Amino acid sequence: MSTPALVLVAHGTRSARGVQMIGDLAAAVSRELGAPAPGCGNTRELASAATGTGAVFGAAPVPRVRTAFVDVLGPAPAEVLRDLDPVPAVVVPAFLASGYHVYQDVPREVAASEHAAVAVTHAMGPDPALAAVMRMRLVDAGWRPGDAVVMAAAGSSDARARKDVKRAAGMLSEQIGAPVRLAYIATGEPRVPEVVAAVRASGARRVFVASYLLAHGLFHERLHQAGADGVAEPIGVHPAVVRLIADRYRAGARTLVPARVA
Repeated sequence: MSTPALVLVAHGTRSARGVQMIGDLAAAVSRELGAPAPGCGNTRELASAATGTGAVFGAAPVPRVRTAFVDVLGPAPAEVLRDLDPVPAVVVPAFLASGYHVYQDVPREVAASEHAAVAVTHAMGPDPALAAVMRMRLVDAGWRPGDAVVMAAAGSSDARARKDVKRAAGMLSEQIGAPVRLAYIATGEPRVPEVVAAVRASGARRVFVASYLLAHGLFHERLHQAGADGVAEPIGVHPAVVRLIADRYRAGARTLVPARVA
């Protein structure tokens, strides 16, 4: 069987900085897996696919890494998978909680591709590795033990995603050794400014927002208007995140059975 490709599926954003971050993350995962880094041009170049077997360095085949998006911009996962076919593929959803995009969009795209050998892994989050990165981002933003923390998530109408986000808040609380209040940016209640104000009214001298977002974009920009003393950067590209995605890929690759030969 050909070495499975890795398809990193993200939400999509109109933020050039956010798109670049996804490309940088894919490049870092490529290096982690020993593959040549994908191009860092536009999104089609980042996700341009090639057929045939995986590249070989020495005697060890290494996977291709491609990116795809379920919303806002392309290419869509189905397009990338069709371009890769018949090379097997492991789809890693780059989402911090499993809601509509993970349970509906990703399976629909895989089915639409008609690719015969695709494994879909668990989403990136929640995971203790992400909580550890959030703590680092908080420290970089000026947070100190004793400061209050509000974790800001995009929000979802899917109860499974909300449960995941609550688990993520619990993991962050364990990392900082203090309570973490949860708030939402776009969907769900309570909203971030409301929670920041409530925490401050309860007596907190300083309030920091932990961004439970993967990349820069409109949602992260809104956090700077929430009234906090500091806003941590999104999770972004970090060695722990890169290792997490690589581990997801390896676990998914083990589930693939020998497929059609390229």
